[in-house]
Amino acid sequence: MIRIIHVFLMVFVAVTGLMSISAAAQTPDQVLATIKAEAQTSSPSFRGFSAERGERFFKQTHGNELSCASCHTENPAASGKHTKTGKIIQALAPAANAERFTDPAKVEKWFKRNCHDVLVRACTPQEKGDALAYLLTVKI
Repeated sequence: MIRIIHVFLMVFVAVTGLMSISAAAQTPDQVLATIKAEAQTSSPSFRGFSAERGERFFKQTHGNELSCASCHTENPAASGKHTKTGKIIQALAPAANAERFTDPAKVEKWFKRNCHDVLVRACTPQEKGDALAYLLTVKI
């Protein structure tokens, strides 16, 4: 009887663990929808995201010599290289790297870190949404 309860508990833990993993995974479009909700809350004048504005944001420098493209290259479907460490960075565009923008915690972590490096401040929801809207248009 104890063995049956033990097996039942192991199956329960495995199933609930799988459920929590699938609940955490999202598509890039779902991540964009989350950022959109954040933008609507933070700015009543929010009118939507622009891939064109996101491309300019991605490629231009922001008061220093760095841009997003400094590490991710002008072609986000290609691998890049970190400007300081030289570490290879896998393609950023979801079309070229299916894992990009599927983990909300990683999305938040990397926007926070990279925006601070490039802008020396946090990105606004508008900037994050525009950048992701652009990256979603990039094809292989």
